[in-house]
Amino acid sequence: MQRERNTTRVSNLVNFYNDYRYLVVPFFTWIGIQLFKIIWEYAETKRLNIRRLWGAGGMPSAHSAVVVSITTMIARSQGFSSPIFALSFVFSMVVLYDACGVRRAAGKQAALLNKLVETPGLTGIQVSERLVEVLGHTPIQVFVGALIGVVVGLIA
Repeated sequence: MQRERNTTRVSNLVNFYNDYRYLVVPFFTWIGIQLFKIIWEYAETKRLNIRRLWGAGGMPSAHSAVVVSITTMIARSQGFSSPIFALSFVFSMVVLYDACGVRRAAGKQAALLNKLVETPGLTGIQVSERLVEVLGHTPIQVFVGALIGVVVGLIA
């Protein structure tokens, strides 16, 4: 009876994965990368920063890995000529561009604004909190994230 129950549970888990793999794989890819960032930062600073779990920026780009893993999985299952692959590919390119372009520029601007506001006598602006500076990624962080996405998408 117990063996039957265990077999049913495994069967249900496999069915769940097969039905929702396009959500499950990217979700666990994102979680894995964010956990890696926490561990990496702890190794460098000896401070545990749990905020990295939901924070943006850093090596590698979780955004890139997630969208490229989905695109790779779609390419494998639907083919390169399918409309859904084209949609996913274009969406991935927008995310990759945004990660190392727009969001990175916003992070640089935040750093500059933080310096301006903190410079004594330069501004009379009172700020209750600093702007978030780690928003985007360097091109290498995006490339590594995309590479992880391809590998995960091929394995999944």
